[in-house]
Amino acid sequence: MTIAVTFLPRTAPAPLPPVAFIGGGNMASAIIGGLIKQGTPADAFEVVEPFEEARQKLAQSFGIIAQAEASEALSRCAVVVWAVKPQTFAEAARPVRAFAENALHLSVAAGIPSDSIARWLGSERVVRAMPNTPALVGQGMTGLYARPGVDAADRALVAQLLAPTGELLWVDDEAALDAVTAMSGSGPAYVFYFIEAMAEAGVEMGLSSDQALRLAVGTFTGASALAHSATEPPSVLRERVTSKGGTTYAALASLEGADVKAKFKAAIRAAQQRAAELGDEFGRA
Repeated sequence: MTIAVTFLPRTAPAPLPPVAFIGGGNMASAIIGGLIKQGTPADAFEVVEPFEEARQKLAQSFGIIAQAEASEALSRCAVVVWAVKPQTFAEAARPVRAFAENALHLSVAAGIPSDSIARWLGSERVVRAMPNTPALVGQGMTGLYARPGVDAADRALVAQLLAPTGELLWVDDEAALDAVTAMSGSGPAYVFYFIEAMAEAGVEMGLSSDQALRLAVGTFTGASALAHSATEPPSVLRERVTSKGGTTYAALASLEGADVKAKFKAAIRAAQQRAAELGDEFGRA
């Protein structure tokens, strides 16, 4: 018996409509760079960036000629990505509003409530995103919240725009973004903190700094990959490495004795509280 097999051609992602970035720093560059690697041409982007050094970097890296201030050029863009510092959002929104009345707005500014963004821009088509720095290498984790005025097509466009940065997680409650900020937004710093501590311990035990850092980074990379692919929870994975009376048991007993888990959870809650405070502080304008 002969079986006929038909191979369907792999379909390329639909081309993006023109996209504007207000702010051309690291996060904007991560998104732009990923999209350009996927084939989006440089002329699909409009960037407003007040700092000359950042504008030069965009030109050198991507061939994008960024503008120092908002102009009519923004009106061609279907999406406006707000990659500005929270404390400058309200001021940056004023000159952009007139050129982006019909655009979908995607904010990656930490803490600014969507109510404030909608008010400043006169639009209900607002999505808030909380990315993290591994987006710079395509391994990010981004939490997303959409206002009721954002439809399914808008969500799909946001997903397409952010796909090169890593994984996406939609939440239904905007308040949950404070938890996202505390966990994944600030989370890379926690990982770097523990990598730093492991590497320092390695040096103190006689390894070279290069050896210790390589062991620490490799251990976190491998353990994270295992946790990502495993069907069991982290507690089970931990138990499999821990033999009573062994080396891992001694280390974990020391951590438990110092109440490290409770203190670490308290630290994450402190970050969550600060995220909420930032929203209250910078969202009033």
